[in-house]
Amino acid sequence: MKRILKILAITIILLFLGIWWFANSLKPMYNGTVDIKNIQEEVSVYYDNYGIPHIYANNESDAFTALGFVHAQDRLWQMELLRRIPTGRLAEVFGEELVKTDRLFIGLGIDEASKKTIAKLDTTSKAYQLTKAYVNGINQFIAEGPKPIEYYLTGIEKQPFTIKDVQNVMGYMAFSFAMAHKTDPLLTNIKNKLGIQYLADLEIGTTPNSELIKNYSPKDSLMVSNTLMASISEALDNLPIPQFIGSNGWVIGTQKTSTGKVLFANDPHIGFAQPSVWYEAHIHTPNYEMYGYHLAGFPFPVLGHNRKIAYGITMFENDDIDFYWEENHPTDANLYKTPEGWKAYETRTETIKVKDGNDVIITIKTSQHGPLMNYFVTEINFEQPIAMTWVYTQLKNRSLDAIYKMSHAKNQTEFEAALPLLHAPGLNIMYGDAENNIGWYAVAKLYELPKTAHSKFIMDGTTGENERIRYLDFSENPKAINPPWHYVYSANNQPDSISGMFYPGYYLSENRAKRIVQLIEPKNDWDKKAMTEMITDVTSSVNPTIAKKLVSLIDQQNLNKNQKEALDILQNWDGDNQLEDIAPTIYHKFIYLCLRNTLHDELGDDMFNQLMKTHLIKRTIAPLFAKENSVWFDNIKTENKSESRKEIVTQSYFEAISALENQLGNNISQWTWNKVHTLEHSHPIGKVNALRSYFNVGPFEISGTREVINNLGFYYDETGEYKVASGPSTRRIIDFSDIENSLSILPTGQSGNVFSPHYKDQAEMYNNGEFRKMMLNEDEIKSTSKNILIIK
Repeated sequence: MKRILKILAITIILLFLGIWWFANSLKPMYNGTVDIKNIQEEVSVYYDNYGIPHIYANNESDAFTALGFVHAQDRLWQMELLRRIPTGRLAEVFGEELVKTDRLFIGLGIDEASKKTIAKLDTTSKAYQLTKAYVNGINQFIAEGPKPIEYYLTGIEKQPFTIKDVQNVMGYMAFSFAMAHKTDPLLTNIKNKLGIQYLADLEIGTTPNSELIKNYSPKDSLMVSNTLMASISEALDNLPIPQFIGSNGWVIGTQKTSTGKVLFANDPHIGFAQPSVWYEAHIHTPNYEMYGYHLAGFPFPVLGHNRKIAYGITMFENDDIDFYWEENHPTDANLYKTPEGWKAYETRTETIKVKDGNDVIITIKTSQHGPLMNYFVTEINFEQPIAMTWVYTQLKNRSLDAIYKMSHAKNQTEFEAALPLLHAPGLNIMYGDAENNIGWYAVAKLYELPKTAHSKFIMDGTTGENERIRYLDFSENPKAINPPWHYVYSANNQPDSISGMFYPGYYLSENRAKRIVQLIEPKNDWDKKAMTEMITDVTSSVNPTIAKKLVSLIDQQNLNKNQKEALDILQNWDGDNQLEDIAPTIYHKFIYLCLRNTLHDELGDDMFNQLMKTHLIKRTIAPLFAKENSVWFDNIKTENKSESRKEIVTQSYFEAISALENQLGNNISQWTWNKVHTLEHSHPIGKVNALRSYFNVGPFEISGTREVINNLGFYYDETGEYKVASGPSTRRIIDFSDIENSLSILPTGQSGNVFSPHYKDQAEMYNNGEFRKMMLNEDEIKSTSKNILIIK
């Protein structure tokens, strides 16, 4: 018996030793020496305490080869997923559940556009050569490095990367930024089902009376099936990589800072996931230095700074996708109507590989406007074709050159010269520099439609009357360069008029913009500490006003104890959204029910739920309930009665208090925000319950809310739980008076390798609103680094 127990004990020990050895073999290599091909001179990579590589090389080619290698060893799985999205190869990994997503992205034509772009690239350009070096570094790790655990769990093999994979990263980013596909079919449906007056009350147009970004420069058709919107939404919900949502950015000029030097802040808002979006890396060569934030599989930093310049992004939210009805020939479905006569559709056939399933063959038809949605959104159950026209796939793509030139600019003039090369996605580029310049640039290829065309609806594509008249010259784009008010900002809100018109888009509500201006405008002694407090601000300047307006409509005479207490809390709310606050819990339940009781009777489940997932609904809340009379307030399901705003608001308030009592108990002091507002960073493998705690990070109780500066976004639904889906993907504060001590933070950690110590070592700091240094001082980096990787 003892012998059996001894053998069993030894077996268990050996098993644990084997698991320990296997896990350790999969860790990133932060120490030691590695030999890789095409390195001309030795490169030293110093890792700081948070796993961020500081790459010291004697030439840029070696530096970018090293970047590709170290990026891959921390983020190869993320790179793998991101390159599979535009090519429609997710079902090959995850099975039938991702077929819809693959169909959508194949149909969009991102990969087709990338093939055309690659064929026309100047292979002698510096951007191309450094991209090639970066891809070489990735492929060196693929060939010689350990296979990440996710590859074992999903049963796929590593495959070399190509420059087309790099180009596709920008394609995914461009589509992720777009909002038209989530909004235009829905608005068309509402218009055709209910009438134009219903849309007028939703404020779908421009809002010139809201907080606008100021410019300054020194020099009748068919009903659309609800399944179109639902299918697109479902396909995007299944993505294993987060989508880009919005952002804040502001730059404060020297006249408003305590040091007389520029201060820069940026926090792009992106869907939360694990690993987080950005990979930080600091590159230093004799002729180039940049502390950058890299997308998985992209060599040049989309966000960055050095001793001379700093730049960042927010979403412009311009409209760059339009939908057109096409008309098929009555006897030949391969022809469609144009002003010049009948034309033949272009067709292509693609195969989707499905894990543990049969291949799916799809045929995509394309008109002069673009691909027909009917062929890759399978649930569309009507015959008339809808074509999608998208600036990104239709115009020459020079994004690789653009971001290379942005990251290599030495001053504002060189930086500005790169911006016209970016045609899509639409971005607000924020800029500041050591020479005391500041700037905001709306960057996109904008266009003009006929005055009779309405790009928020599906337009008639047969007559030629709704086609683009012209593309605007980049000089006409909105911008503010060294304005006399001494700061620039963007919060995805609407810019002021462009070439005499308000440019159509899917701009966010003025909430964050209003708060940013409210904080910056009166203060003239800004410093780094004040910037950190502002970027983590969780106070809404709009929601308390809405709350007070609504509760003023409620007759207080017959309220019970909880109804009175909750009403007092809303009336006295200052707009803060801390963990122990009660007002946000009441407010969001109340607002959701106001929206549901106002809109659901007309829209039904599908359209109402789709509307809740658009930017439009955030813009709608304040103006809709500011109206004393709206066509929406009448409940069409009640007979011989026309409901008023007061009745809808009162009904919703009573229902909200009752629902919260059922959810959180009768003691209002227990209705704290931390009970319902949580954040979990989900990993695709974390969908397996047994592995969730190993791969996911969280859940955490989290302060903040949607559309405050610390914008932690969620969607409204019936649950009364507000699970955060998106928020600041980083928080960066750059101080040109103390550039070596500029600050940043990531939501989880630098590494996407679950066995790395840097997988989630920043999560608690992020939740607490804390920061860490972005190191630039060479002596400090080298003297404090405990991990040095030599690449030769």
